[in-house]
Amino acid sequence: MSIEGFVHHTVLLSEAVDMLNPRSGGIYVDGTMGGGGHTRALLEASAPLGRVIAFDQDLEAVTNAETWREGYHDRLIVVHDNFRMIGNHLQRLAIPKVQGILCDLGVSSPQLDDAWRGFSYQQDAPLDMRMDHRQTVTAKKLVNTCSERELADYFFEYGEERWGKRIAQFIVASRKVAPIETTEQLVAIIKAAIPAAARKDGPHPAKRVFQALRIAVNEEMTSLQDLLVTIPQLLDSYGRAAFITFHSLEDRIVKKALIDAAKDCICPPDFPQCICDHRATMQVITRKPVVPSDVDIELNPRARSAKLRVAERLPN
Repeated sequence: MSIEGFVHHTVLLSEAVDMLNPRSGGIYVDGTMGGGGHTRALLEASAPLGRVIAFDQDLEAVTNAETWREGYHDRLIVVHDNFRMIGNHLQRLAIPKVQGILCDLGVSSPQLDDAWRGFSYQQDAPLDMRMDHRQTVTAKKLVNTCSERELADYFFEYGEERWGKRIAQFIVASRKVAPIETTEQLVAIIKAAIPAAARKDGPHPAKRVFQALRIAVNEEMTSLQDLLVTIPQLLDSYGRAAFITFHSLEDRIVKKALIDAAKDCICPPDFPQCICDHRATMQVITRKPVVPSDVDIELNPRARSAKLRVAERLPN
């Protein structure tokens, strides 16, 4: 992917930044820099003294930042790492608390559209799907080494694929003949596994399986859960955290984490008395998620499923 090709329409840009309420002198984290849309908006909204620490595990995004970061000088710090490591880097930078954290959890259009990355089921490419090429696990490795049960669990849990068990059976049978190495090979196996009648309606038959493999390869759900646990410790009093999700699985995780952080007790409802000793650390700002405008969807049809949720840190 060329650096010049890293162009992406930023979803819910003004809504997310406005709800973080940036101010001059504050320190803000963009956990998923991508093309830099939210990062630059945070820098502009917190001018002249606000700072932004932008994270991305994709080296292409980090390299691309060199094309637009000039002029922000020491107000911008770019970190090549997963957002689950925000706390470690803030400690390294001697920053005890920040005033806002923003994470757009969507896969950027350049990542999906560049065939060599192996994310797309519409273009033939090596089965890769890594956001960070420093890691060793690829989609090829998963489909060729995971057990049938493991694959079926991935497809059901991460892709909500009703035909997951049958697809896993077909994958295992196919790899006994020859390794599955390309996206085109995998798409053909998925289509063969799903009955023709079930393929007539709905999204592309490979969409859910490719989503599941991408999530598994990049440990997206565990990374998100790791970050959500640390959010109250990272934020200053009245600091805000904003999350933009794109599918139901990650949205449920964010919603539950923010609601739990806003409770004084998270014991099961049938417990006669509280034993968890949990205390509220956050206040949910968005009782209902903010969704994209028609303009957002027109500019980026993939934004149709986006949801923005925001919570505020209670006084420490």
